[in-house]
Amino acid sequence: MIKKEEIIIIGGGLSGLTLAYLLSKKNIESTILEASSRLGGRIQTVPGRLGTPMELGATWFSGLHTNLNALLDELGLTKYPQYSKGKSLFQTTSFEPPQVFNVPESQEPSYRISGGSQALIDSLNLNADLTNIKLNTRVKIIRKFGKGLLLETANEQKLYADKVILCLPPQLVSSQLTFEPKLPDNVLQILPTVQTWMAGSVKFVLEYAVPFWRNKGYSGMLFSHSGIVTEMHDHTNYEKNKFGFTGFLSSGSTSYSKEVRKELVLKQLEKLLGAEASNPISYFDKVWTDEFVSGENQIIHRPHQNNGHPIFMKSYLDNTIFFSGTESSSEYSGYMEGAIISAKTICNKISI
Repeated sequence: MIKKEEIIIIGGGLSGLTLAYLLSKKNIESTILEASSRLGGRIQTVPGRLGTPMELGATWFSGLHTNLNALLDELGLTKYPQYSKGKSLFQTTSFEPPQVFNVPESQEPSYRISGGSQALIDSLNLNADLTNIKLNTRVKIIRKFGKGLLLETANEQKLYADKVILCLPPQLVSSQLTFEPKLPDNVLQILPTVQTWMAGSVKFVLEYAVPFWRNKGYSGMLFSHSGIVTEMHDHTNYEKNKFGFTGFLSSGSTSYSKEVRKELVLKQLEKLLGAEASNPISYFDKVWTDEFVSGENQIIHRPHQNNGHPIFMKSYLDNTIFFSGTESSSEYSGYMEGAIISAKTICNKISI
């Protein structure tokens, strides 16, 4: 049975949900098809054992990200500055003491979202009143069908749409979707060369019962050229009653098991911050190389390579296929801001 839908959004990350929310404000219904078992894409907040919102994905933004800031205000969400007060550490080698530096208070801060970045995803879902969300639904074929499109999924569903918006990394469009008729050759050549934000990154989070580093005058900020932890920041919540760290591990850490990564992280932090660092309440990490980010054959490119390429500004298959997502944005590509800008651009195009 073929079910008719006016607009289908492929991808339930920030861009897809923002687009659905913006369309709903214009009384335009849409359906979101998400291949994974959750919404959020490269935003993922998990609760620690003590309830700390722990970010495994997108976390920070700045005052320059005006569209994101406006959306947070519209949804009634709160932002707060990243903690940076106190001594920060820069570790150049494993056999020398770390260099100590302080971040000037006048410096423009980075911000975080109260409750975690997932609060933005949940709020968009709630405010868009989305009832047409299909998780675990991977689209395989998009075929021109009359004036619209016929979509076939991996679980053999068939859906009809007047328009389809591709809100997923371009590399996944290239490797996981078949178009009939095919997209133009210049588009097919560019798609696999578009760098995917977060692809290959390894992010970790730690939860502690007390902020022992703050009590010792440390900011929790660490940069290292020698340990498994390459970058780290204080991860205390907005209410200042849940505590932890978040940051990135070296690319080589993917060759270790999660247990070994945890062991090496704690060993490095104990050496730098003292014995309390070796006893976290919770530890999580995430290697961003799964089939929902980079597909089976990960391709690493230059940072932002072909992000915002002119091919993403056009529509295809007789004005029925559109690209959205942070890599598609001509501004702030690779950031949450870029995802929102892209969604606003597409909303304006298809709701005229």
